[in-house]
Amino acid sequence: MDFEYSARQFRPFSPENEIPEEILLTIDELETMRLSFLEKLSQSEAAVHMEVHQSTFQRALKKALEKVTEALVYGKAIRIEGGDYRMPGGDGTGPAGQGQGGGGRRRGQGRGQGGRFGGSEGTCVCPACGYETPHIPGVACNQVKCEKCGSPMVRK
Repeated sequence: MDFEYSARQFRPFSPENEIPEEILLTIDELETMRLSFLEKLSQSEAAVHMEVHQSTFQRALKKALEKVTEALVYGKAIRIEGGDYRMPGGDGTGPAGQGQGGGGRRRGQGRGQGGRFGGSEGTCVCPACGYETPHIPGVACNQVKCEKCGSPMVRK
């Protein structure tokens, strides 16, 4: 997966500050929706991108849409976490909305699920102009701005 999701929960407005019932949407389910509806990939293309069979992608997308529909119709909160995914470089940082795709997948290796963070080796590269700089341990590449053009960097 090559997209770092910053929002981890959505819930309906409640003037009484009631805490609504919650639905769990896994990160890989959210990724199926992003690839289908925002990136406009076909299910076959998105399945290749996620390194799964097209039928697996289709089931995950259907499940994600059912969960989001239930939350919207019945006023339930959506919590986003877990799932079967791995960020590029295997270090859990990943780029913010851009990147070079991840290799290999392991259950629960995402944020908050026991994955490793802050890999010390590697290079940050600008997707806009190609400028490269050594990765700074403890600092996600997507938090570094390119010295040449100001775009957010991604992990190489």
